Amino acid sequence: MARIQTGIGELDKMLGGGFMEGDAVMVAGSAGTGKTILALQYLVNGITQFGDKGIYVTFEQLPDQIYRDAKNLGWDLREMEAENKLRLICTSPSLFLESGEGEHILDEPIKGVQPRRIVVDPLNHLAMFVEKDDLRKEAYRLIMYLKTKGLSSLVTWESTQMNGEFFSATDIGMSFLVDCVILLRHVEIKSSVRKALVVLKIRGSDHDKRLREFEITSKGIKLAAPFSEYEGIMSGSPRKSITDAFMEAFKKR
Repeated sequence: MARIQTGIGELDKMLGGGFMEGDAVMVAGSAGTGKTILALQYLVNGITQFGDKGIYVTFEQLPDQIYRDAKNLGWDLREMEAENKLRLICTSPSLFLESGEGEHILDEPIKGVQPRRIVVDPLNHLAMFVEKDDLRKEAYRLIMYLKTKGLSSLVTWESTQMNGEFFSATDIGMSFLVDCVILLRHVEIKSSVRKALVVLKIRGSDHDKRLREFEITSKGIKLAAPFSEYEGIMSGSPRKSITDAFMEAFKKR
């Protein structure tokens, strides 16, 4: 099947070549883990490396802030918009919820840009306008709308990170609605806060299941080596693996 590459080399390798075309992807993580940067990088790389036009929908940031932050990473979103390769939409979740079975707020932008990729950042802002029991239904309605348009979508989900908790969105069944889940989280190792990425699932495809360290550079997200020396990272209590601890003790003796 056709793949949608992120343009982040090591991440595409983890995904077996990229996301499956037409799939809905969720990038989840607590505040400051890099969800928005990964989402923008997915769109920018699509435009600059693969000729895929894109739409970026945000519920929490103003255009000038997005333009500024992207510019700091070397991405000129204004120029991409001027060339009709990108459409930036800053709106309220209520407008999405008001879109009925007929005209949708995204109909015109999709027709005008004819994108292949779309980002919605963050999806859980819908919760401010609907009851908890209705959140899954409204998220499903949005994701299915994007699928019927033939778009490869990426939605972000902001979760509260706690020790022992690995993905709070599963509590309300959000992970079931999407085809791929990528989790970003902070980890503390030797009194230093680092960032970790893991692919929790890809529907219909195998993937690298190792936890990988990553950093946010001046050019976006860059993956590093797996946390092979440590165990218990997802639990919030990382420790040296038994093998590595034994080898260190052996060398000291």
